Amino acid sequence: MTTPAPSLGDAQRARLARAKLRALARERFGGRDWAEEDLSGLPALHDGDEGVVLLEARAWGLGLALVWADKVGLAGGLHVVVEVDAGVAARRAALLAPTVRAWSVRGTTLEEARPAPHAEVLAPPEDALVVAEPLRRRGADLVVEHGVVLAEILGLEVGRVVPDEAAPSGWALEVGVGKNDRAASVVMGALRSAEDAVRNVVEVVGAHRRPGAAPHLLNRLARPRWLRASVLGDPGLVGATSLAPLEPPLPRQNLIDPVPALAAGQGPDGAPIVVACSVGVDLEAVPIAADARDRYAPDADLVLVTPARDQYPPLRRAAALLRRPARLVAVEGPWPL
Repeated sequence: MTTPAPSLGDAQRARLARAKLRALARERFGGRDWAEEDLSGLPALHDGDEGVVLLEARAWGLGLALVWADKVGLAGGLHVVVEVDAGVAARRAALLAPTVRAWSVRGTTLEEARPAPHAEVLAPPEDALVVAEPLRRRGADLVVEHGVVLAEILGLEVGRVVPDEAAPSGWALEVGVGKNDRAASVVMGALRSAEDAVRNVVEVVGAHRRPGAAPHLLNRLARPRWLRASVLGDPGLVGATSLAPLEPPLPRQNLIDPVPALAAGQGPDGAPIVVACSVGVDLEAVPIAADARDRYAPDADLVLVTPARDQYPPLRRAAALLRRPARLVAVEGPWPL
């Protein structure tokens, strides 16, 4: 019997990441006198002129690295190293005003990454939309992201349409908040009707996801999407005349994935507008929002929407460091504090 290898602790992983970045930087840029820094868990190096940061998958950390490089004053530019999704990092780096170059890891060397093309927009099959009708009739909003049909109540996913070979249409509606809740609902299917499952999730989520409700997990989840629901209901809050949900450039991984909730539409003059709703301190919202604008309408007005208390100076600075800067608008969330 083989004994499983012990998992690495956070401190050990951080040491290994720093050592890896130093080795890669030395191989590519030579033996400079690098100063070492930690950017909320991301290893970083700089020599006073240029900086190097090791990003996580999905180009996470680019917004943080951008603000750090600006604060340190790296006139020579910023290099971001990405082991996964380097093409995404390169595409987003091209949307920034400062010089940012993205590098992919090839063994023990770095290779400059080329911008990846945007994913094709996938329309869902009509049958999948029909399957979601029970939730829509109960008041849920249907949202399509990367070809997947979701049902939301004030931004919180309460159902999803999934392939099902046993179903006549080839599709089935899974009801619940998140993957685990949906799986439990499938198991409970033998004990309660689909209609009861739909009614229960709508009533429970609706009771907690409203102004004046007591604090609860159901009104803490997916707040950026709840904020988007408020803006969709009143586009004038952000200077738009019409708005519709817009899928993120990359699929969300789960309910707590920190991704801004996006929308697109028109301003009073008919010009395109892209809106990104974010809650909390989320510098990654800036490059993600810029990426979404580049995919939908590169010349669109870009609006970052947050509660007023979340418009910290670093977020304002990041928005100003885009090639086409974004403007910030404060909209208060309807959730309990």
